[in-house]
Amino acid sequence: MTTWLVTGGAGYIGSHVVRALQESGRRVVVLDDFSSGLERKVPAGVPIVRASIADRAAVAEALRAHQIDGVIHLAAKKAAGESVTMPLYYYRENVGGMVELLAAMNNVGVTKCVYSSSAAVYGTPGENPIHEDARLAPESPYGETKVVGEWLVRSAGLADGVSWVALRYFNVAGAASDELGDNSINNLIPMVFRALANGERPQIFGADYPTIDGTCIRDYIHVSDLADAHVAAAALCESSVSSEIFNVGRGVGSSVREVMDTIGSVLGRDIDPEVVARRVGDPPASTAATSRIEEALTWQATHELRAMVASAWSAWQAYPPN
Repeated sequence: MTTWLVTGGAGYIGSHVVRALQESGRRVVVLDDFSSGLERKVPAGVPIVRASIADRAAVAEALRAHQIDGVIHLAAKKAAGESVTMPLYYYRENVGGMVELLAAMNNVGVTKCVYSSSAAVYGTPGENPIHEDARLAPESPYGETKVVGEWLVRSAGLADGVSWVALRYFNVAGAASDELGDNSINNLIPMVFRALANGERPQIFGADYPTIDGTCIRDYIHVSDLADAHVAAAALCESSVSSEIFNVGRGVGSSVREVMDTIGSVLGRDIDPEVVARRVGDPPASTAATSRIEEALTWQATHELRAMVASAWSAWQAYPPN
């Protein structure tokens, strides 16, 4: 039985990955600095290491003490807009943290890594769906740090024999259970819930894009499907010396207005969104080509948009954010 360290394992995505790993029969240890994660999201009995990934000595000690076989690295700052105003902070946290993590792994001899990347590496795509070999043109420091993270883990593979997989997430939504919901202030669905809770109209940022209804199109993936992709990636690292990059999405585009309509349907009322100015850097459309991950990992998303919205709403009602 292998043991995996999940950095950021008390966060929204990380907590789902922890449970999926447990269900697969693997042992799990969580490393988190709790700057955004919540201890209540970590299952009882899972060891918790309270540390930053930038603390090389603490990470190395955790790897040794818990006899870790591989690392699933999710701990990072992830707000693209914030990264534009705080670029050095994002480079220090995301790139500097990755350097320290890989150094700790090398010091201890841990040679398996699943890296949390992002569709932000593509920027505005030349065509949709986006294939993994598309040109990388990130449009925010956040996206740039994710590209550099991929370079770093690839270099560790070449230099140190690390078996690795990078997963480029598209738009993550939903919850496997109420206590694991997404309380982010930056993701569309919780942003809508927050606006409604405050008696405000949800906002659509631009309705004049060259899309079917004028609003941006994104590929939404249920967090449970994403968690299962991590387990499949971990299994690949265990069974071979891997050096792979995969998109993780449904390969289905949903417009912002479609998401708003689905939220209204789930809530049973008209949520009356208002159209405001475009945000800088929002590509008109971004959807994943998923054939590579489906073939290599025998993985496929199974949850539809309505299931994502319904589970997110249930979680929001059960655990409303402060």
